[in-house]
Amino acid sequence: MDLDAQGGNSRVFQRLGGQSVNDPRHQIVCLHWRAGRCNRFPCPYLHRELPAPPPAGSNGNASKRGFAGDSGFSGRSGTRRSGNFSNSSTWGRVGNNKTLRKAEKVCNYWVQGKCSYGDKCRFLHSWSLGESFALLTSLEGHQKVVTGIALPSGSDKLYTGSNDETVRVWDCQSGQCMGVVQLGGEVGCMISEGPWIFVGVPNVVKAWNTQTNTDLSLTGPVGQVYALVVGNDLLFAGTQDGAILAWKFNAATFNFEPAASLTGHSVAVVSLVVGANRLYSGSMDHSIRVWNLETLQCVQTLTDHTSVVMSVLCWDQFLLSCSLDQTIKVWAATESGNLEVTYTHKEEHGLLTLCGMHDFEGKPILLCSCNDNSVHLFDLPSFSERGKIFSKQEIRAIQTGPGGLFFTGDGTGQVRVWKCQVEPTPVA
Repeated sequence: MDLDAQGGNSRVFQRLGGQSVNDPRHQIVCLHWRAGRCNRFPCPYLHRELPAPPPAGSNGNASKRGFAGDSGFSGRSGTRRSGNFSNSSTWGRVGNNKTLRKAEKVCNYWVQGKCSYGDKCRFLHSWSLGESFALLTSLEGHQKVVTGIALPSGSDKLYTGSNDETVRVWDCQSGQCMGVVQLGGEVGCMISEGPWIFVGVPNVVKAWNTQTNTDLSLTGPVGQVYALVVGNDLLFAGTQDGAILAWKFNAATFNFEPAASLTGHSVAVVSLVVGANRLYSGSMDHSIRVWNLETLQCVQTLTDHTSVVMSVLCWDQFLLSCSLDQTIKVWAATESGNLEVTYTHKEEHGLLTLCGMHDFEGKPILLCSCNDNSVHLFDLPSFSERGKIFSKQEIRAIQTGPGGLFFTGDGTGQVRVWKCQVEPTPVA
């Protein structure tokens, strides 16, 4: 899938922030980032510390049964970084398993600007609980739930899609809305791959190239498009009628051509992720289907969830899934190659969206939104909670960005920009 119209040498689907693997700057940590004041976007140097060298005798290769090819997160909202928790016995277990003890409800009077208790109020006067992240700004403009957030490679713009039938374009430096695209239909999902942005709306997938200003419409879906993902040089779309459609890019015509239709789900496909050589699809039929990316055949159906599988995510050699049945399930491959549940985390509310990222120390964090208008931040693999984010309505979209940034979009149409902080050192 070559993209460059002049030479045909660049790949259409480059991962966000990708540079040439031969670029020596790939192995240099940005000094300005370390000082907390890098303003280059994209920065050619690393905005993270270099990983520790592999243990003696290790060849550094990922497990053959791994999901994320580089032992990191892989998914619609997951960044890829190194992780090293392959022992399933560590799931949900930690020495002190610290939990948050403070009030976990936002003060309604504070929201209205008229709480008279001030610091003595027993409810939160904040939209978050925890010290490992901070709210930077809020982006106002959408009138309905935000369903997609995208950061195309090489661009200084943030794109957000909503059920208000628009995509808004934001300047990453000023936070100002630079434009509004009217789509004539609700945005069901949105992703970016390299310079491309893909937007799912009823009966069509919109494809925009932010470098060439190419605007394409990919037809074929029946009903709303709820999920999009790229894998093995194919674009996959999960649709309302239960089908998964695939397109392949044709460099000669600079267009996407239909490649396959994957059938098996009985109702809408609402989540997709690619890991290793597999495509995983979560559906309203309560199942997850596992597809071979080479043959596009279903090789396994996972039926342990008892309600809609809202989100799927790959991390290290595990598949994570969340559902309205109030559980996050962790799947691992057996010797036969089939997936089985190795750990189940239970919550009090239905779960909506999973997103993976790493803090500045390289520790993996799982962000999970619930239908009680909150997002939990969990350390992996312990599932100890390091913080919560609150909103007026459900958060349906979470997206990670460079330099520890992440973004949330909620049911009111508000987009918030957050940043991971270095955790404070306890005073002896």
